[in-house]
Amino acid sequence: MIQTYKKQLFTLAIAATVFASCKVTKTYENPSLKTAGLFREQTATDTTTMANTPWKTLFADPLLSGLIQEGLDQNLDLKNALQNIVQAQATLQQSKAAFLPSLTLDANVTRSKQSEAGLNFPPGININTLTNTFKAQLSTSWEADIWGKLSSTKRSALAAYFRTDAAKRAIQTQLIADIANNYYNLLALDRQLEITQETLKSRIAGVETMKTLKEGAVVNGAAVVQSEASRYATEVTIPDLKRTIRETENALNILLSRAPGPINRSKLADQSLSPDVKIGIPTQLLENRPDVQGAEFAFRAAFENTNLARTYFYPSLTITAAGGLSSLDIKDFFSKSIFYNLVGGLTQPIFNKGLNKQRLVTAKSAQEQALNTFQKTLLMAGQEVSNALYTYQTAVEKEEARAKQIAALEKSVNYTQELLRYSSATNYTDVLTSEQSLLAAQLSGVNDKLQKLQSVVNLYRALGGGWK
Repeated sequence: MIQTYKKQLFTLAIAATVFASCKVTKTYENPSLKTAGLFREQTATDTTTMANTPWKTLFADPLLSGLIQEGLDQNLDLKNALQNIVQAQATLQQSKAAFLPSLTLDANVTRSKQSEAGLNFPPGININTLTNTFKAQLSTSWEADIWGKLSSTKRSALAAYFRTDAAKRAIQTQLIADIANNYYNLLALDRQLEITQETLKSRIAGVETMKTLKEGAVVNGAAVVQSEASRYATEVTIPDLKRTIRETENALNILLSRAPGPINRSKLADQSLSPDVKIGIPTQLLENRPDVQGAEFAFRAAFENTNLARTYFYPSLTITAAGGLSSLDIKDFFSKSIFYNLVGGLTQPIFNKGLNKQRLVTAKSAQEQALNTFQKTLLMAGQEVSNALYTYQTAVEKEEARAKQIAALEKSVNYTQELLRYSSATNYTDVLTSEQSLLAAQLSGVNDKLQKLQSVVNLYRALGGGWK
């Protein structure tokens, strides 16, 4: 009897092998995406890219490097991303364990009593209606991966795991860029505050000069009042600059998972990033941008979910077995109490209200959406590279012109002040106009420097730098 059952199971296994030779799932292939022209008006074929530069090499300021390292160690969003990886890894391990048979142990004692009502036994016959059952058994179940159901589930979980890792790296690259940009913004604000405070000192001295010139009948009272108004117009901007500095410090502290407080920093004039800006070729975004990689892994997971949906149309082979000891008397528990059963069978879905068909339709639609998202993510990455590169180029163009503008305005201020003191060829309005223009140009020059620094940071992140 046992031999016959073994032959039946063997036959079932052979049938499963034959079925498995009929491939149901598809093999993943990289989709065809549009990569031409992603870097607007850039046709270079040089594959050298600054994305491969370690962040510690790019940022030479030791204070900034220390802040970035602290952010990588303490940032709470990054810590949450690491926990997402832990959860995805657990899901992956579950999908791998599905290939193994399950094994459970069950041990129990059952006490039962039958009803004596309606039982007519001859006198003298004592029927015991109270029974005890002692039972211990091991049971196992195993599903053969005939059509690739378990394999597709595992590959989908693997893609999801890699996606969480890519998401962590995307957070890391963004974190590095955010810390650097906030740091440079702080330095720029410091410099603007310094310029404004120096200008205020000059304005205060100018008021005294106007009062002296009025006493000498060189200017009238209107010039004195205008000089005082100019002094206060400069002074009133200082509290706003200090408030913005404090808010920027607090924002940077959030990135570092710190409580609000001061940030130790250097000077804007000491900052310089490598002028050797290399962007490589568009297809390198597929291997360097973590969010692009994450979008591809999302597509791969959706692809495997479609494979999984296909397998539900085909029969599943499941083998179950149970065995153990069972006895009505504890003293006979290990004597003639062995029992077992072994069951193997194929389950073929015939009618389940269209569930399998709609499951496949849904999976195919989700796969198409994932592909569209993959393409869009790549396009947006190309847009970010193009924008950051052009911002850098325009900042470089402005730098030289701005320096000439400031030099000319400094001369204009000196000339108009001298003319006001020693001749009647000008009036205080000309002096005031030239001074205001100089201050605006100096503040704009700081913004130009900030734009140049931040554009390099943004280009570095857009190319996928910061995680290698």
